[in-house]
Amino acid sequence: MAQLHFTRQLARFMDVPTMDVAAPCLRAALDAAFARQPRLRGYVLDEQGGLRPNVVVFIDGVRCRERRELDDVLRPDSQVYILQALSGG
Repeated sequence: MAQLHFTRQLARFMDVPTMDVAAPCLRAALDAAFARQPRLRGYVLDEQGGLRPNVVVFIDGVRCRERRELDDVLRPDSQVYILQALSGG
């Protein structure tokens, strides 16, 4: 199963442990995570269902190529990291 790892910044707002998901693509993996933790959706996706501007996803060390469709293919052993960029001064 693919493993989803969420940034520690999200842990300030909710419980986001590493999740094992059986999913063929990034969208399905995120949907599985949101089914377990519905509040997480609003921190990761915008109102149109794409990644928020301050969110970046790496799949097996490579930045996801598609921010709207989220159709990047996952392998059964993929490591997916969902990160929020930090901003401010």
